[in-house]
Amino acid sequence: MRLPFPAAAIAALLLVPAAAHADCRAKAIGILEASSPDGAAIYRQARPDFFAGWIDCAEAEYGLPTAVHESTHYVTGETDAFPLVGGGAVPRPHEVSGFMPPWRIARQFGPDSFVDIYLTRGKASSATDFLYLLDELNAYTHDLSAAVDLKALRSHDEVVDHRDGLAALMAFTAAYAEIAREKEPATWRGLQAPGARAAVAALWSQAERVMAASCGIPNYGAEDKAYLGRVCAAGPGSAMAALVGHAPACPAACLAPDVADAGPDEAPEPVRQEAQDDAVTGSLPRHPFAIAAGPRHHRPAHDAGLSARKQPAAGDRPQ
Repeated sequence: MRLPFPAAAIAALLLVPAAAHADCRAKAIGILEASSPDGAAIYRQARPDFFAGWIDCAEAEYGLPTAVHESTHYVTGETDAFPLVGGGAVPRPHEVSGFMPPWRIARQFGPDSFVDIYLTRGKASSATDFLYLLDELNAYTHDLSAAVDLKALRSHDEVVDHRDGLAALMAFTAAYAEIAREKEPATWRGLQAPGARAAVAALWSQAERVMAASCGIPNYGAEDKAYLGRVCAAGPGSAMAALVGHAPACPAACLAPDVADAGPDEAPEPVRQEAQDDAVTGSLPRHPFAIAAGPRHHRPAHDAGLSARKQPAAGDRPQ
């Protein structure tokens, strides 16, 4: 079980004089290493200058969740595998690139910034290639996981949107599976093939755990409840249940209008609509983590292995 990093140690890092560094990057990475083991693992796998290019000294969290998100894309492109929260990886199932294009599910959702970015043709590869929709699901999972680990850096009175991105991508993935089962038999058969099914199951199951772990943190989402309502509506007879081997877990605590801070060791467990064994997830760890982003701070839609390899120019991000 992960032990929380002592708050006093984090505070000590925050008090490091600015003169000790050319900018805040070394301090920010020190905080990440100390308080977010999973975020630090992504940092170590990515190119250091690429990761550092996303750090934002003007943000309370130094832009670290964004840096983890974008570096997850980078690692995915370099290794041709989705890195998992808690360690390990699952190979990218390239066969899904020939499946139904995700833009087909856009009509299931109202006008929305996430729909506009990720499901609109011409704006991101995730609109035309399911492989990249899975890539975003994984990146937002790591993103929210880091944000939860770094929650001590923000005031609980401040409203942020860390849950929104993962909530949206979970809803998109569930809708994709449902439409495939109903209207695209070739895609549905393909999703049930071993490679595709293993990838979807691993990414979905870790997203469930990460989302549930964030529910005790107040003011961590703006659009999350609408998207999570769709996830909670999926029952044991849903397409996602057929793919992952259990009814989608409903993070009911995230739907409450006001949530108290439960703390990292008291994160609520997701509520399943059907109690089933999670054997389909294999050796994936079963401890709680968390991740996402939101409407005011959308991550750029990246094509893993292409744009993820491009380091932002010095003037593109606050230094």
